[in-house]
Amino acid sequence: METVYLGLGSNMGNRQENIKKSLELLENNLIKILKCATIIETDPVGGPKQDKYLNTVAEAKTSLSPQDLLTQLHQIEKQLGRIRTIKNGPRPIDIDILLYGNINIQTPQLTIPHPRMLKRDFVMIPLKEISPKTVEALLHARH
Repeated sequence: METVYLGLGSNMGNRQENIKKSLELLENNLIKILKCATIIETDPVGGPKQDKYLNTVAEAKTSLSPQDLLTQLHQIEKQLGRIRTIKNGPRPIDIDILLYGNINIQTPQLTIPHPRMLKRDFVMIPLKEISPKTVEALLHARH
C-alpha cells in the first residue's frame, strides 16, 4: 500500500456534495482515505471566466499503480459528470494525483509530483493542514 495525496476541486453544481461523493467513490475503489483537509473556497486559476471552486486535499493509501490510480480517478470524474472539453474549464469534480509515495513519474499522461502544486495555494494550504512535514520536505527539496 502506497501513501498518496489527492487534490479535489469542484465549481459546478453542488460543489460540497460533489467532493463528498467523490471521496465515497474513492473509498469504494481500492483507495482508503486516511485524512481530508478542511474544504476551502478559492478563485479559479487559468481557463475561461467561471465560478469559484471548493478545494481540499486527501491523504490516502492504495495498492493501485500510479497509472491505474489515474484511470480510476478519471472514471470517478466521468461518473460524477465531468466532460473534458475546455482546458482549465469549469467542472463538477477534478481529482489530481499530487504525490504518490516518493515516486517521480513523467509521461505524456501523468506527472508526479503534480507539476504546478507548489504554485497553487488551493493545494498547498490544505496539504499543509493534513501533512505539514510533507510540505516542509517539498519546499526543502525545491531549494
